Amino acid sequence: MLTPDGVRPASVLVEHGSVISVEGYGLAASRANLLDVGDDLVMPGLVDTHVHINEPGRTEWEGFETGTRAAAAGGVTCVIDMPLNSIPAVTTVQALAEKGAAARGNCTVDYGFWAGVVPGNQNDLLPLALAGALGYKCFLSDTGVPEFTMVSESDLRSAIPVIAGTGLPLLVHAESPAVLNGVEPRATPGRDTSGRSYRAYLESRPDEAEFEAIQLLVRLCREFNCQIHIVHLATAQALDCLRAARAEGLPISAETCPHYLYFEAERIPDGATEFKCAPPIRGSLNRELLWKALEDGTISLLASDHSPCPPDLKKRDTGDFQSAWGGIASLSLGLPVIWTEASKRGLSIADVSRWMAEKPAWLAGLQNRKGRIAPGYDADLVIFDPGSHFTVTADRLHFRHSVSPYLNENLAGEVKQTFVRGQLVFENGHFPAQLHGEEVALVSSLQTPD
Repeated sequence: MLTPDGVRPASVLVEHGSVISVEGYGLAASRANLLDVGDDLVMPGLVDTHVHINEPGRTEWEGFETGTRAAAAGGVTCVIDMPLNSIPAVTTVQALAEKGAAARGNCTVDYGFWAGVVPGNQNDLLPLALAGALGYKCFLSDTGVPEFTMVSESDLRSAIPVIAGTGLPLLVHAESPAVLNGVEPRATPGRDTSGRSYRAYLESRPDEAEFEAIQLLVRLCREFNCQIHIVHLATAQALDCLRAARAEGLPISAETCPHYLYFEAERIPDGATEFKCAPPIRGSLNRELLWKALEDGTISLLASDHSPCPPDLKKRDTGDFQSAWGGIASLSLGLPVIWTEASKRGLSIADVSRWMAEKPAWLAGLQNRKGRIAPGYDADLVIFDPGSHFTVTADRLHFRHSVSPYLNENLAGEVKQTFVRGQLVFENGHFPAQLHGEEVALVSSLQTPD
């Protein structure tokens, strides 16, 4: 069992959905039912703080039922849903209520919500916190959807003081629009600059776009002392900037995603739009520097950025990167993807659990109930066989559309069972107890202004 003290033989006693004690040998799933998992590993359920469910409004892209089934299959016992790609976007209390109504009774695992920051909604931010939002999300560059618009520095200066007062984090898609808009395609003899060229797409979203945006966020973090979290960091060029900010004691953190740690730009074929995401997957050297930053704590956590869409939006018929939807679907695969690469580098399953369970729980304010196997915590447990291997096939994905760059990849480690608050919700490809999930909204101590 993976406990706060490391991997050791142990049993966990579960009662009324919570861990009562960790002791002895084996796994006790409840007082009445003893489950012996043999040599498999019992580890904490993962917390994925970057998931696009898209319901209501774009349920044909992904919905709570399909998305949370995929989560359970991947050992994820709690997802935090992003405020965009659903209609309405979660930028008001009414929209948050509609999102909650769509989720209620339709989720296999537990769930929570980030609220959105868009131009002009600073007066909605405190009410959103009081209504149960776990924090906020904004984009510094174009989002790709009209109902959730990007923010400027001026917008952030209006919103951040309110956010800082709530004590909740601000999650930021950090790419500078000035850099992105200033990129001109390189025209050299014999070079493919068409929409099918992955190299051309990569050059359209250069490292400098992330670097400049993160420099701005560091300055704002310093000025307002607001907790800021960089989502889906893809460039290693920003790591020294983040290291310096953290050494200064600023409350700024960053995540990266499995696809940035598994794939490399050099091996992405032209026309393979299933690999398109923003920021883009960069080169192999960049990937290794991201791994080093995870090891030294510069990058705090991992999240999937599960961003699915219908197959036609991926433009697989034309292979046009410029017009394809930018998002990678992977919610059911994150744990084996990361374990495949981490084990090659001599990293431990305890490291993986810290990055994918404990640290994300902290980001979402759930550190006292999620992300660890310890007395008083939710009995969110994953039975994981780290020594097994499998090939990714469509039937293993479980999310709505079987579009993923991981298809046919050979991965190490397999989720055998997933328990949410002591209830078995996934077992060897099946879902014996669907729709068990509950919302994990924080009980806010904030007060509305007089």
